[in-house]
Amino acid sequence: MAVIKHAHQKVGVFIDTQNLYHSAKNLYKAKVNFGQILKESVANRLLIRAIAYVITTETGEEKAFFEALVKLGIETKTKNLQVFLGGAKKGDWDVGIAVDAIKFAPKLDTVILASGDGDFVPLLEYLKVNQGCQVEVIAFGRSSSSRLIEMADDFIDLDKNPKKYLLNQSRR
Repeated sequence: MAVIKHAHQKVGVFIDTQNLYHSAKNLYKAKVNFGQILKESVANRLLIRAIAYVITTETGEEKAFFEALVKLGIETKTKNLQVFLGGAKKGDWDVGIAVDAIKFAPKLDTVILASGDGDFVPLLEYLKVNQGCQVEVIAFGRSSSSRLIEMADDFIDLDKNPKKYLLNQSRR
């Protein structure tokens, strides 16, 4: 299927912040340039909604980061970091991202997922088949699910030009 991108196309961007953050940290020892991710994924189309799903910690050190996202025009949805008995920690937004994508799909022509997480394969399939949406994924290819890439109508691989999408990149 040919990917269609035009100025009147209504898009929603759903950003799995943890997924991109950890991919950039592990692959490049760098931070993600979320402004560039948003610009590249929207591609001069009509942005209806951009939402970053973020985790808050007890220290609150991420507050400046959340404010920076808002200044970029990205809405933030927050969830507290879960700390389990024994010290294990978890911060997961997969269900919230899926619910929002399904909820907004009737108002969108294209759903853009900023994540390489293979858990989203059924979501992309649902959006294509049941909602008639074009689905696009933007993520680091080296840490992305091959099934997710296959399911997407378009995949923007951040690994192809990492300097464009990263801040404070270390030399490797």
